[in-house]
Amino acid sequence: MAVSDPIADFLTRIRNGARAQHRYVDIPWSKLKQHLTEILKNQGFIENYLVKLDDSKRGTIRVFLKYTNSRVPVIQGLKRMSKPGLRQYVGYADIPRFFGGMGVPIVSTSQGIMVGNEATQKKLGGELLCLVW
Repeated sequence: MAVSDPIADFLTRIRNGARAQHRYVDIPWSKLKQHLTEILKNQGFIENYLVKLDDSKRGTIRVFLKYTNSRVPVIQGLKRMSKPGLRQYVGYADIPRFFGGMGVPIVSTSQGIMVGNEATQKKLGGELLCLVW
């Protein structure tokens, strides 16, 4: 079945898997989703991930979710900001900071997808994809 918003589907699968306390979540592969997963891993929100490509256009990303010792998910929230019907663009000075810098905005810039702090340092604005905390 075709998905009209693949980023929202990606975030929802991770959110649902974390709430159900699954060990891992399987997500259909795309370059965009792989970059988002890499950012989540680098920021410490997930343990690891594996990419299994069937051919050059199809595959699966297995995301291993991260929990605390008391089995509370590390990812407390995921919010899609820019939607297909209403894109949200921000300048580098307008990239949001929330939860005292503990939350991570993810921005799609002309130099690729990156975390809000990195985009601000490089003075790059772009499409505000999502917020993770």
